[in-house]
Amino acid sequence: MGQEKKETQLVVFRIGDEEFGVEIVQVREIVRLFEITRMPKAPVYIEGVVNLRGQIIAVIDLAKRLGVSAKPRGQNSRIMIVEMGQNTIGMIVDSVVEVLRLPQENIDHVPELIETGVPEHYIRGVGKLKDRLLVLLDLNAVLTYEEVKNLEGHVEGVENIQNKERGS
Repeated sequence: MGQEKKETQLVVFRIGDEEFGVEIVQVREIVRLFEITRMPKAPVYIEGVVNLRGQIIAVIDLAKRLGVSAKPRGQNSRIMIVEMGQNTIGMIVDSVVEVLRLPQENIDHVPELIETGVPEHYIRGVGKLKDRLLVLLDLNAVLTYEEVKNLEGHVEGVENIQNKERGS
């Protein structure tokens, strides 16, 4: 009986000069950047909301949230639609690079010496590939429960306004 190698399937994306990975099971889809409706009084990392095929989704600027520098938005910019518990949230990234399988033995817990500006509590581990390192994000740590609830409130407010506009 051969022992089955455990591997993690990741969506790899870039913000600035860094590559990040998140588990593919949390990513619902990846869409091109399109018009985002800004929300007044929202925290600086919240870009606003989008209407994705009838569903209102809050969108955050992942670079601002993680405190890293992003490249100017352009042709390669994407919104990753991710599932965080019961919530669906959009995250703006500079580009999506690839989907890959990473053997479990190539994932280290957060080494203290990793060169990244990302706060350690957002990092699940570091994936080692032949000639590069991937910062593996823990999406559930990127937003606190209270922040997700706050986003939900913004989304519900936008949905209520749209419903009133349709009804009149």
